[in-house]
Amino acid sequence: MAKDSKGKAAEEVPEQYGDVVQRLEDVVARLEGGTLSLEDSLKSFEEGIKLVRRGEQLLNAAEKRIEELLNEDGRDAVVPLQTGVKAPAVPSAPAPAPSRGSSGASRSAPPPEDDVPF
Repeated sequence: MAKDSKGKAAEEVPEQYGDVVQRLEDVVARLEGGTLSLEDSLKSFEEGIKLVRRGEQLLNAAEKRIEELLNEDGRDAVVPLQTGVKAPAVPSAPAPAPSRGSSGASRSAPPPEDDVPF
């Protein structure tokens, strides 16, 4: 077990992503239990932050490796994931023109036939 800056034994951060997630779930359960002292809550929170950061490192490394594998043929086949960006709006079909018939009721024309054979 490693020692922290104060010489105390510190728990190692797991190397496997699944282990990181399991430990993080354990930390969350302890914090949500409401039975920890303030000091223990802060220690658990700190452990959780370290686990989140380690999980992000592992995911980034996996994403980089996937990009490398997909780009081995020399083509840029991967578009990096952009978090926090809204998806582009899908253009909507134009609104039908108001009919000028005597009934005054709006009638829409049937949709045009596709040239797609299936």
